[in-house]
Amino acid sequence: MSKEEGLRTQPPPTAGASTDKVSLRACLTVVGGFFALFCGVGFTNAFGIFQEYYKTNILPEHSASAISWIGSVSIFLAYILAPATGVVVDRYGPTPLIIAGGVLELFSIFMVSLCKKYYQFFLAQAIVFGVATCFLTLPPISAVSRAMPSHRGLVIGIVVGGSSIGGIIWPIMLERLFSNPSLSFGWVMRIVGFTMLPLLVFASATIRDHPKNNQKTVPTASENSESDTPSPPPNPNRPASQWRSSVLPILKSPVFLLLSIGLAISYLGMFLPFFYIVSYATSSIPSLPKDIPFYLASIVNAASLFGRTVPGYLADRYFGHFNLLFAAVFLSGVVGFTWTAADTLAGIVVWCLAYGFTSGAILSLQSACAGKIVGLEKQGLGVGLVMGAVSVGSLAGAPIGGSLVGSYGYLGLSMFTGATLVAGSLFVGAARLGLDKKIFAAV
Repeated sequence: MSKEEGLRTQPPPTAGASTDKVSLRACLTVVGGFFALFCGVGFTNAFGIFQEYYKTNILPEHSASAISWIGSVSIFLAYILAPATGVVVDRYGPTPLIIAGGVLELFSIFMVSLCKKYYQFFLAQAIVFGVATCFLTLPPISAVSRAMPSHRGLVIGIVVGGSSIGGIIWPIMLERLFSNPSLSFGWVMRIVGFTMLPLLVFASATIRDHPKNNQKTVPTASENSESDTPSPPPNPNRPASQWRSSVLPILKSPVFLLLSIGLAISYLGMFLPFFYIVSYATSSIPSLPKDIPFYLASIVNAASLFGRTVPGYLADRYFGHFNLLFAAVFLSGVVGFTWTAADTLAGIVVWCLAYGFTSGAILSLQSACAGKIVGLEKQGLGVGLVMGAVSVGSLAGAPIGGSLVGSYGYLGLSMFTGATLVAGSLFVGAARLGLDKKIFAAV
């Protein structure tokens, strides 16, 4: 078997085709992962609230683009550190990183409560929180993907759905706390920290690597492929040359490269609505009550929850992960082009629902696609390499968006969002055709 053949994916298993057991331990890992992403990425999804609050109350002398760097660098670190994090997960399991991520995240939140100046916010909320988010994101995704490989799309969707629920609850919670005159900014952040504490403790106690010898799949015509094939746990003491031999075939795979390039381009614009939907509504409809725009961030994330779970289930059972990922990226771009056409409250709400659903599917299906290209032993590495590839796009996107708003208004932001997503979908579509040129095949 050639290295290239070893990186080709299999069609999604049909119902009943898998004999891997759904154990209580695996279910607890899924729940723990849900809470980990609720506190990590879910809180990052609420940065639009901080963007508006900092600009209005704490950092009025700084531009929107400068403030957006706080959120962008946080997302960048969560992704750029993913390849190294994936190696650690594959060798030592997810638990040490989950514990470290929980400690760092709480430290970050309590430090933000003491911040007064821009550089302080940058260090605490961008640097420390970004590293913590990485440690709380990839390990649970890798763990649940190994625990239930034949249900990969669904369980990853549930875990990533924790970030959507966080994106619903955190903005509403923050808006209500910020509007309470008896609470200072410092105490708002301390309340957030104490809310996260028991959830992170639960995640640290429940996220464990699934025993490899309990994972079985029914052989298929391509059973020689290492994708979805159980393998012994990696030996931490193996030579570095063996580790390189496991990485290079992934990096040399045209399918993997096309997938990574497509997602990297897409990430340039994908998060812009999450950052700027509140300020867009405020500027487009000045007569809106002050608290209404803050709920739009929650609406986007509420729709994103369904986008992260429903397509994952459908991909597992019927359509294939790559097919639905291509559709999700392309449709997100189409919706992005229509952003400024929504100029009433009802129109903006409908737009938020549509964009939240399509973009949510990207965030869950990208990990499922990466996991199908590599074997179970390399889940952390494969997902981590994809996350590392998209890090540059996540870093540059929001500041570019801020500059576009300042120079061309929100129409320029809309065009940039749509163009990057549609362009990215072309590479994702090419990756899908690289696996199977049959248009209607479930890949």
